[in-house]
Amino acid sequence: MSDAVPRMTNLFLQLGLDASESAIASFIKAHQLPADVSLLEAPYWSEAQRQFLAEQIKADASWTIVVDQLNESLHEDAVRAQTGI
Repeated sequence: MSDAVPRMTNLFLQLGLDASESAIASFIKAHQLPADVSLLEAPYWSEAQRQFLAEQIKADASWTIVVDQLNESLHEDAVRAQTGI
C-alpha cells in the first residue's frame, strides 16, 4: 500500500485512523478485545482495514511486527485479567 516505515503511527495512517500519539492511546484503550476474539475478528474494522491487516499477517510482511504490537495492545486488559498481572 505504501513505502512507509512500519511504525504504529504509520499503521494507523494505513488504516485511515488518527495517528497522533493521544489518538492511538485512546483507540487502544477504547477498543480492548476479549482473549477469545482475534484481531481480525474485531467488530470495529472495516472490510478494507481487516483485509490490510490480514494481508500483512499472511505475507509476514514488514508490517507484521507492528500489527502484532497492535494485537498485543488490544488484548492487554484480557491478558491482565487472565494472569492477574
